[in-house]
This record gives sequence, structure tokens and C-alpha cells, in this order.
Amino acid sequence: MAQKPLRVLACGDVEGKFDVLFNRVQAIQKKSGNFDLLLCVGNFFGSTSDAEWEEYKTGIKKAPIQTYVLGANNQETVKYFQDADGCELAENITYLGRKGIFTGSSGLQIVYLSGTESLNEPVPRYSFRLQDVSSLRTMLCSTSHFKGVDILLTSPWPKYVGNFGNSGEVDTKKCGSALISTLVASLKPRYHFAALEKTYYERLPYRNHIVLQENAQHATRFIALANVGNPEKKKYLYAFSIVPMKLMDAAELVKQPPDVTENPYRKSGQEASIGKQTSALEEESACQFFFDLNEKQGRKRPSTGRDSKSSPHPKQHRKPPQPPGPCWFCLASPEVEKHLVVNIGTHCYLALAKGGLSDDHVLILPIGHYQSVVELSAEVVEEVEKYKATLRRFFKSQGKRCVLFERNYKSHHLQLQVIPVPLSCCATDDIKDAFITQAQEQQIELLEIPEHSDIKQIAQPGAAYFYVELETGEKLFHRIKKNFPLQFGREVLASEAILNIPDRSDWRQCQMSKEDEETLARRFRKNFEPFDFTLDD
Repeated sequence: MAQKPLRVLACGDVEGKFDVLFNRVQAIQKKSGNFDLLLCVGNFFGSTSDAEWEEYKTGIKKAPIQTYVLGANNQETVKYFQDADGCELAENITYLGRKGIFTGSSGLQIVYLSGTESLNEPVPRYSFRLQDVSSLRTMLCSTSHFKGVDILLTSPWPKYVGNFGNSGEVDTKKCGSALISTLVASLKPRYHFAALEKTYYERLPYRNHIVLQENAQHATRFIALANVGNPEKKKYLYAFSIVPMKLMDAAELVKQPPDVTENPYRKSGQEASIGKQTSALEEESACQFFFDLNEKQGRKRPSTGRDSKSSPHPKQHRKPPQPPGPCWFCLASPEVEKHLVVNIGTHCYLALAKGGLSDDHVLILPIGHYQSVVELSAEVVEEVEKYKATLRRFFKSQGKRCVLFERNYKSHHLQLQVIPVPLSCCATDDIKDAFITQAQEQQIELLEIPEHSDIKQIAQPGAAYFYVELETGEKLFHRIKKNFPLQFGREVLASEAILNIPDRSDWRQCQMSKEDEETLARRFRKNFEPFDFTLDD
């Protein structure tokens, strides 16, 4: 059966005219049916009053479609984008981040680069530089099977895009970013959207291969969009349908449009010289994926002051946040059942779950008082990730894969549940299907977000949510608005489709004596010891 195309809207500079944009989107959807997402390039915020934005930010008004936006292009609007890695700005409106790759649940791959080009140091917060472009190119193009990406989003136009193409109002030999030209030439997007020039320009599609010298490749379409509500009525919304490249038949993908032209960047001397620079550049950091923790992984644990050679001023740990009252999970609290604690790190600890689904069902908990993953400090997030990776290796050695979930609803202290599932029970896809199926049956909307995703970027502190993380790194996320079944995660894992222990779905039915709990804890500590990274410090 043929893959159903995604219906996408792209928009130019919104400049704070949110009502104009979303009213227009609603009118289009009423006439033509619903679209899957809206992608905004250029200046999302303007110099107008914040009153209109406050209505969306506070939930008085809501975007009628899932909307993804690029970051600031000037100092004035930097204040709206506090998290460089991306975050939710309002319900249904998400800031993608400075640079990265967003892979939708459908497999659609969108690469994004926020800001304008800067050749100066230090680079302003609203700009990108050579290293940013190079890291994107290296991350994507270094694999042998790389063919291109579905969509590229930038705010500036690429320089020279008009070469060999139809003319427009903008002189692309003088206007635009040469760094973006380099990026486009390497990434070979099927669609590239840009803005900032307050005009509409749809370039003729161009080919990404040399005729008779290289195998045929897909064509690229560049579309620049005007500003929302412009008096000249220039086009600022562009609607199109797209099947993700990875799901397309190869012959269908490389079909050439009748009006296809030569590649505008191939013979550009400027592009070639920048290409040499970027290929020789040492990468400073890994590419940020949308909803990505990549930058937070792999750092050294904060110094405890024992290694005085590494720094003349050893880092002092901040005192962990304290609960406002009694807490069953703050490690220093007298309420903690310490016989269940099986491992203690610098910022987190492991404990056997009370009334666990299995004998080795554990919790990752912060030592200090944090309500959810969203509120964790960077150093705590780092150690949580370390525990997750270690537990995956530990359970894999026992022929199991682990499923993690968090319910930030009617709870006061973060409890990241880690449940091992024997490999013989089911595959990861079966676990994923079980969660989706049971969610649908209970009218719970579970959204798929990609591997390496960071929940911090789609849920604000204090927001209620549930998420489950699979062995592959994929996550399923639900924003809790009213009621939510407290045992949902356990019920799914205990179901016939996975562990087949439905009578253990409620932890209160699984409690045992303290002596039995102590026996299980001793056994877990002994088995876990060969994997214990805290012993290395």
C-alpha cells in the first residue's frame, strides 16, 4: 500500500502577527482539510507589542496546528528563545533550536539552522558560524548511505541560488549566506525554505547530480516566502505534500521535473572555497538533534575536588534542592526506605521499586528534591543518562531489554521507572505498539518524538506529562491536561502483550515483607557491581 503523503504548510516572517497567520491557517484547513504541521522561517517575533503573544503563551489562544519555528535573527528577539537547544514556546508552538535534525514519527527528516551568518567572534546569540554549518554537514554526510534530507529550514537565503534559474527581485550574487549555500550543496534537501527578504520567490527545481557522469538523484526546490500580512499580498504561506524520502521508491524519488535546471552552487568559486574551509575544520561539538541530549552526554562528572591538577579551583557541588515538607524519595529524608537503595552516585541513586513488576524493577531518583526530568539541572541530567546507559548494559547481559517511563502527575519527586523485559517476551516494536494501542483504547494521545529527544524541550517546568522511553531511544509522550490513569505504564507492561502478569499492574498488590525486599536488594547490588560506574570515581 502506498505511503500516505504528509500535508505541510511553510510560512515566511510572522513578525508577531500571530492572529493573522493562524486565522489564515484555519481558513485554509476549513477549505482544504487538515495539515500535519506548519514550519515557520524568518522572524517569528516582531517589534510589535507582546500583548498578542501573551494570549498564546498563557493558553488563552492556541495555534490550530503543530507549529515549528526557527530562532532569533536579531538581538531584539533573542529574549524569546532562552533555551539554545529548543523548547516549547506555547501550546502547539515549538522552537526547534539553534541547529539540528528533527525526524518525525513518519520518518520525515527536517534539518534546521537558526539565525543569520556571522563572520565575527564572539558570535552573537542570533547568529551561526562556520563550525555550526560544518557540524551539520559532518553529522549527516559522513555515512555512506546518505542521499539527502527531506526539508531544510533557514532564515537567510543561500547565496547564488539564482544561478541558472529564473530571475526574482533579489540579486542572489550579492544577497544571502555563502555558508548556507555550502550547507545546501552538501545536504541536498528536497525542499529548502527561507525568508527575511520580504518577497516570494520559487526557484525552478535544480538537479543534484551531473548528467551522464553521476547516477540520477532527486531534485531540490528552493522557496523563499514573504512576510505575513504584507500589503502587497505577496505569498507567505506555501502548501505541499511530501512522502518521506526513506519510504519512497528509488525510481520515483529521482524522477526529474520537466523544468529542472543545473545546480546553482556547483560552479560557484565562493562555495568551493568555503567547502575547503569546512572540510578541513576540526569539529568542536556533536550536532544537536531536535529534542537531543547529545551535548549533555559524555562529559566528565563534576569534580569532587580530589583531582587538583585538573583545575586550580575545584568545582564545589551546589547543595541539592530541598523539599518543602516530608518526602519519601529525597535520600536525606528519614522517610526513605533505605533498605531498598541499591546504588548511590553523586547526584542520583538507584532503588528497587516498592511492589515492583519484577524482582529487578528499579527507580532512578535524584538525591535532591526535583519533581520531574524537566526540572533537573545539567549535572543531574548527565548522571541520569549515565545510569540509563549502565542499566541497559546490565540488563542486556541478562538477556533483557529495559523500558523506562516517568509520570509527572500526582507525584512530588521524580521517579524514573526502569523495567526489564526478557528478550524472549517480545520485540521493541511490540512494546511500542502495546503502549500506542492501550493509549488509543483509553483516548490518551501518545506523540512519537525521535531518538535522542529531550523532554525538557517540549514540556515546561510544572507541566503534567507521561513519557515512555524504549530501548532504541524512541520516546512516546503525552501531555496530561485533566485526568490520567496512575498505573498506565505498569498496566501496559504487565499486559499479555508484554510481561503477561496482569495481576501485578497495581504495585499495592505486589508488596512483600521487608526481609524479602532486603534479600532482593542484596542480590541486585551483587549482580550490578561489575557495571557500577560509581566505583570508578
